[in-house]
Amino acid sequence: MFPKSTLILFATLLTVFSPADALWPQPRNLQTGSTALRLSGGFEITISGSVHNAPSDLHAAVLSTQNFVKTDKLGRLVVGRGSVDAQVVSKAKSLSKLTLSLSQGATAHSITSEAQKAIEDRDEAYTLTVPSDGSGATLTASSTLGLYRGLTTFSQLVYYNDGTTYILNAPIHIQDSPAYPYRGFMLDTSRSFFPVSDIKRTLDAMSWVKINQFHWHVVDSQSFPLEVPGFTDLASKAAYDSSSVYSPSDVADIVSYAGARGIDVMVEIDTPGHTSAISKAHPEHIACAEATPWATFANEPPAGQLRLASSETTQYTAGLLAAVAKMFPSTLFSTGGDELNTNCYAADANTQEDLVSTGQTLEQALNVFTQTTHKAIIAEGKTPVVWEEMVLVHNVTLESDTLVLVWISSDDVKAVAEKGFKLIHAASDYFYLDCGGGGWVGANPDGNSWCDPFKTWQKSYSFDPTANLTDAEAKLVMGGQHLLWTEQSGPQNLDPIVWPRAASSAELFWSGPGGNISEALPRLHDVAYRMRQRGVQAISLQPEWCALRPGVCDLTA
Repeated sequence: MFPKSTLILFATLLTVFSPADALWPQPRNLQTGSTALRLSGGFEITISGSVHNAPSDLHAAVLSTQNFVKTDKLGRLVVGRGSVDAQVVSKAKSLSKLTLSLSQGATAHSITSEAQKAIEDRDEAYTLTVPSDGSGATLTASSTLGLYRGLTTFSQLVYYNDGTTYILNAPIHIQDSPAYPYRGFMLDTSRSFFPVSDIKRTLDAMSWVKINQFHWHVVDSQSFPLEVPGFTDLASKAAYDSSSVYSPSDVADIVSYAGARGIDVMVEIDTPGHTSAISKAHPEHIACAEATPWATFANEPPAGQLRLASSETTQYTAGLLAAVAKMFPSTLFSTGGDELNTNCYAADANTQEDLVSTGQTLEQALNVFTQTTHKAIIAEGKTPVVWEEMVLVHNVTLESDTLVLVWISSDDVKAVAEKGFKLIHAASDYFYLDCGGGGWVGANPDGNSWCDPFKTWQKSYSFDPTANLTDAEAKLVMGGQHLLWTEQSGPQNLDPIVWPRAASSAELFWSGPGGNISEALPRLHDVAYRMRQRGVQAISLQPEWCALRPGVCDLTA
């Protein structure tokens, strides 16, 4: 039996962590009251007649949100679950509708087209109001993308108990918009293949926490599962098998599915390294293909990288990237550029002959390769995205609007910013989901993963995106993302290794840094429980006993 002081503490905590405070990411401006509202049996979400020619994906978003309201059936995470609310809810007024409208003068473009704009042109702001008297709730925005974000927030306000769906803490007024325009998640589908259904489920979960960028690391040295028009021999010869291929129709399906959920898809074709798989179809373009010992020629097996000093290989690569660019409507295209192995080129007779015949150094040849391949995607309307080595290690000329993914260490952010490039946080010391799983290379019983330890949600949540940056440099930060490299992941563990950890960066880059971990934990429990209600197998962050008693399992409790 609890002593009286503990019961008082429980009551205090339940007041502090109110349902409206379970929203994730936390709205940047949130006002709440203390009145309960029951959702009427005929509750509906409608689009105002002022939204002329509302697009089909907005109608679909409304239907999806109405379905979540009816089927989530999430009991509030308190001792006794939703039963503790029964008395107050039984006397509550009914809420019968939520009405969506666009700001005066705004045009109703599709959610998809709004999501696929250049990152700094996306308008995700919204205003959500739920009165306490039972009169209709309203959601307004200047774009359909903003309306979609507001619908996501509304669905998180709703709880269920004993046949009743309800909202607490009305009146609720939210004015919200993201702190950073890029909030991403990267999935590697080369080392392990993921069916389209897994990617779609991941996109669903991303949308529920307002992640807006899917970074698709679709190919690598291990396999080439992307079927590219004009280059179909790559997938036919370098995929794991004929069932482990993404066809152009699969790509279109994924891009469309993502867009309707407010998510843009940035493809990555990593070059010139991480390209061994291409040798299965075109050995003439790959230096040291599957050479051994692999550790001499690559960071992981199999070895092999594009013969960047070859004009034929450079033109082949430019053509491949242009063809891939045509498959993706995003303004962003990642050409990679990480982990180039110079030993490979030193040992490759073809590369050495090309360097001698042109009178170039390897770095000069890399510069020509990069400029040529980047021109090919720029001609398709794309902005290049590269890994940090292309700025900090190699002497290449990049377009001024190139975005840089900082991955090796968060300590490298300052150096990238000093060079004047816009950047995306993807540091392994904060945002790698695969760290801490032990070593995956064989015959190494005491090995650990190179980026040990395991990166907890608290670790990423505590990150400061502008640490050590000047005000001018801070403006170069576009946002950040979690990343899943799949040496030890596949469809079997996709959900639990990603969720709810990846939600921590979603809030960090939506709400801004400086969030309180103890106050965030109850809300993140809510994310995980709601995800499981919707079919995403997010892991538990604590025993349920702790989840139902916010703060009681803190070390200081």
